[in-house]
Amino acid sequence: MADKDLKAKKIVKGPHYYELVYDVTRCIPEGRVSTYGAIADYLALGSARMVGWALNRSIGQEGVPAHRVVNRKGELSGRNHFSDPALMQQLLEAEGVMVEDNCVLDFEEKFWHPARLQDESFED
Repeated sequence: MADKDLKAKKIVKGPHYYELVYDVTRCIPEGRVSTYGAIADYLALGSARMVGWALNRSIGQEGVPAHRVVNRKGELSGRNHFSDPALMQQLLEAEGVMVEDNCVLDFEEKFWHPARLQDESFED
């Protein structure tokens, strides 16, 4: 396969994957958080790190609440990718998610798993 063909495949694959990540992230309810790993597991594509890369590219885009995605310990590991590292915490706290020392308090209670999307579709 020529280098040109490989580059074309990467261009097509990258944005499509990112859009899937953004779609799941948009489903996280206000006042709740999910993790990079939970999103990666739900999509069954890539890794937590790839979800992080996708969300890093979304910061500042309208309608992608990247601030609602934290690491598996509930830490605001993506905060340094915001225009102001304190912005992620401010956005979460404005939604009622309490943060202390860059970590979500009551993380287990605030955690939302994307698998709930399938459960919620059966409630209709």
